[in-house]
Amino acid sequence: MSDSNIPGDELEDSAAPLIEHLAELRTLLIRCVVAFLIGMVICFTVATPIFTFLTSPLCQVLAERGQDCDLIFISPQEGFFVAIKVSLLGGFILSFPYLANQMWRFVAPGLYKSEKGAFLPFLVASPFMFFLGASFAFYVVTPLAYDFFLGFQQFGTGGEALPDGDPQNAAPLSVVFQGSAQEYLNLTIKFIVAFGLCFQLPVLLTLMGKAGLVTAPGLKAVRKYAVVGILVLAALVTPPDVITQIILFTVVYGLYEVSIFLVARVEREREKRLRAEGLWFDDEDEAEDADEPEDADDVAEGMEAHPEEMLDDETKK
Repeated sequence: MSDSNIPGDELEDSAAPLIEHLAELRTLLIRCVVAFLIGMVICFTVATPIFTFLTSPLCQVLAERGQDCDLIFISPQEGFFVAIKVSLLGGFILSFPYLANQMWRFVAPGLYKSEKGAFLPFLVASPFMFFLGASFAFYVVTPLAYDFFLGFQQFGTGGEALPDGDPQNAAPLSVVFQGSAQEYLNLTIKFIVAFGLCFQLPVLLTLMGKAGLVTAPGLKAVRKYAVVGILVLAALVTPPDVITQIILFTVVYGLYEVSIFLVARVEREREKRLRAEGLWFDDEDEAEDADEPEDADDVAEGMEAHPEEMLDDETKK
């Protein structure tokens, strides 16, 4: 049916809800942007203490090696961009509860009560798992990675300078870490974000299992492909060191196995609920129904519809 056959009043009524939703979405986006900017400004005012906190894994490793924790700026504007990146990360973390609340308020009116009960736990579990992964990366993985990287330093005998310009008394070559503040921050944020996102795997797969998109047997069947995919992921999102890659692979594969358990639990709960409602049918029951003999009424109806075929079958018997 073309739009010319639809009365004008019906067109206006159908367009009104869409316009209202778009207006509501615009208001939501404006509020989220304002909340993020406020969080960013707050974090910008305390960017130095935040950056000091983020450098604690590196400083700890350097202190164990008897070195000072010194980072440098290799360009005049680097300090400003470091403060901006710290503010972006801190502003997002600070404003995330408000952002999640606004998203829930926008989505919740369109969900049934049962759907709200199913979706809300995942909305709570997602940030929890992200912070768990970020904490694991910051307190466990990052110190191990920096300890591995700093192990390639090369020190001369005492690291002394060339005395009196005499080449014969020159000290051996020293290759000492003098890190860029921006490069260190980029690498640390990469660790935090990578592990935070990887820890979302149980939440994502369980939500897909609840929606019927994946099953526990299906996840078990593709386990070997999952191992290869996790290895590739570990190689892409981590620096080129074996220790970090092994840690990420071990953690993500463990989360994959946990996801299989959670999806199987969701399937058992769904089966239990459907059985209570009388809507669950086993494959064996369906096969028995297919093998049951036909009723006399069905045979009579078949003879009325195809008498010649039925008589031929009886003659052959």
